[in-house]
Amino acid sequence: MAAAGLGFSGQLMPALARQRRPAPDFVDPAALRPRPKVRIDAAFLEMPRPYWLGWPGTTYDLDRHQAEYRGRLRESCQRLGIDLYEESAPIQADAGVASLIQGVHQRQPDALLVILQHMGCWGWTERLARDARCPLLIFAPIGTSFTGHVAGISRRPGVHLISSLDWSAVEDGLRMIRAKRMFEESRILWIHGDKRNETVLDRLGAKIRATPRDTFNQLFDTMPVNEEVKDVASALRRRAKKVVEPNWQDCLNAARAYTTAKRLLADEQAHALSMDCLGMVGAKLVPTPPCAAWTLLQDEGITAGCEADLHGATSMMLTSYLLDRPGYMNDPVAETAKNLLIAAHCTSGTRLNGFTKPQAPYILRDHSESSLGVAVQVLWPVDTPISLIRFSNTNELIIDTGRVVSNVDTPPAGGCRTSIEIRMDRVEDARDVLGFHQVVTLGDHRRVVEGFCQLMGIRVVHSPEHSAPATA
Repeated sequence: MAAAGLGFSGQLMPALARQRRPAPDFVDPAALRPRPKVRIDAAFLEMPRPYWLGWPGTTYDLDRHQAEYRGRLRESCQRLGIDLYEESAPIQADAGVASLIQGVHQRQPDALLVILQHMGCWGWTERLARDARCPLLIFAPIGTSFTGHVAGISRRPGVHLISSLDWSAVEDGLRMIRAKRMFEESRILWIHGDKRNETVLDRLGAKIRATPRDTFNQLFDTMPVNEEVKDVASALRRRAKKVVEPNWQDCLNAARAYTTAKRLLADEQAHALSMDCLGMVGAKLVPTPPCAAWTLLQDEGITAGCEADLHGATSMMLTSYLLDRPGYMNDPVAETAKNLLIAAHCTSGTRLNGFTKPQAPYILRDHSESSLGVAVQVLWPVDTPISLIRFSNTNELIIDTGRVVSNVDTPPAGGCRTSIEIRMDRVEDARDVLGFHQVVTLGDHRRVVEGFCQLMGIRVVHSPEHSAPATA
């Protein structure tokens, strides 16, 4: 079943594309987001009928529940852009499981989803996890398992198990498979140094194209102040809660950085970037840091990372591809008087609840470290959960959670423009939070991120709950 994609273009395309015919050189940001072909096989596992004793019980309406779950699965696949192959009849015997495995080997889907309809089917899931040779999603509606059934297999790499009546948890599993494919179909422009080459990230499968730093500033110098640039600059100012330092020329330059990045991504057939922006500003190669441009791209589902930090960029790609929302890479600061973590940077997306959701309020500021250009101070909603996500490397990921306490203004504080105080969950002392350039994203996504990592064979690490004893 072929399905439509997420439909970013109508929602997020700049004003130029909505109000008039785009210029011939216009780059639609929706075309920069990877849209890989994703294929899922699905089957129901049940015992021979009629049921008698044992869970889910004789009163469990198999046909009604299977029809309901088939309908929900088709809707989810259509919404997520996933092609679905369904076994037409439920599997009731070992021979059916063998046939399912053979079909999976032939079709080579990106994952297999099985929906359990009886407690007697758990032995088959062990066989599928061992022999299917693809990621396995198991949906066990409440009434088809005890803790003993799920405790072992639910922690196995390559398996994601949902024991619940909450269908959204099944859809999260489908998102994990889609995110895996999006990584595999992505090319990241690594704009730094003076070398050009291409490699592939271990485990995630994304291609890394190293591109000389001057590629960006030389292209920026050629970008005209056209109607799109004026529209983007005008919208940036119009939607702001307040404009403090930036003038109109600053906003035009920010919009030119945005169109430069889109053009470079399109020319390189890339889907994300990470650039040595501080180095360029320090060398005075551009009249503006790209902070506001990166905010615009993040809101459109295009990862734009700072400081040529590849693991920071891949962490932002994870929030984008798995959670459909932007994150922002931060510099972590310990607030010792209140035992809080301050996460600060000059680039944050504004569509914190999702790419198709309304923008958070923001204030236009300049880049705090250089007093140049435009940086967006995004005002995060107070008393809302957040997640901190950071790839230490492609085999290990840090995930912690907390709640927003306040937005920090600069001044009186120094540092970056978007700056939020966070009270950490499960971490006794904010000084012990692991990582640097962690990515902050709105919502508690710990379970979903952990599930993705388990499917991908990535080790999950949390900051220590308790501080080590002080030493002399």
